[in-house]
Amino acid sequence: MGKVTPLKLAVLVSGGGSNLQAIIDACKASDYPAEIVLVFSNQLDAGGLDRGRTAGIRTEAISHKGYAGGREAYDTAVSALIEETGADLVVLAGYLRLVSTSFVQRWQGRLINIHPSLLPSFKGLHVHQAALDAGVKFTGCTVHYVVPEVDSGPIIAQAVVPVLPGDDAGTLAQRILKQEHRIYPQVIRWIAEGRVSTNDAGI
Repeated sequence: MGKVTPLKLAVLVSGGGSNLQAIIDACKASDYPAEIVLVFSNQLDAGGLDRGRTAGIRTEAISHKGYAGGREAYDTAVSALIEETGADLVVLAGYLRLVSTSFVQRWQGRLINIHPSLLPSFKGLHVHQAALDAGVKFTGCTVHYVVPEVDSGPIIAQAVVPVLPGDDAGTLAQRILKQEHRIYPQVIRWIAEGRVSTNDAGI
């Protein structure tokens, strides 16, 4: 049996890129069925760009601030860049920018995100504090397909993390991040191996 063509990934980041690093590390394994063809950021100084460069991956950045034509024009430019690389799957890894409906529709079924809560609970921002304020005993992270409504797409996988006495938003975030680093590369593997179907997910 011949070597399977790896799934080509475009990873979008806005910050330090720790989830990106987890995916980069996973891709180093000889049996991992995916490769990163682009690291993109809307922040010119994002640490994730450095991680991509260090790994020898193509990196690109376009600032969204004051972009002529606004969000739609910006996302059209980003989409064109992703298409140029031949990416099969767009991976949002700490991409702190709402993508436009047209972008979601362009990549529907090939666009995934990781969110630091057990969706559908605690959508949006400041989720760790929200979980603490709600007094929940467990929280975690969710990998899901992206749809136009924020944090509402079909769920692919979740990891559960206990909320411990004395936790603050920072300690809880760190514990959840460890699980993010575990499940995001795993979900990408499942998609590459055809174990996740967008039909199953209702897209």
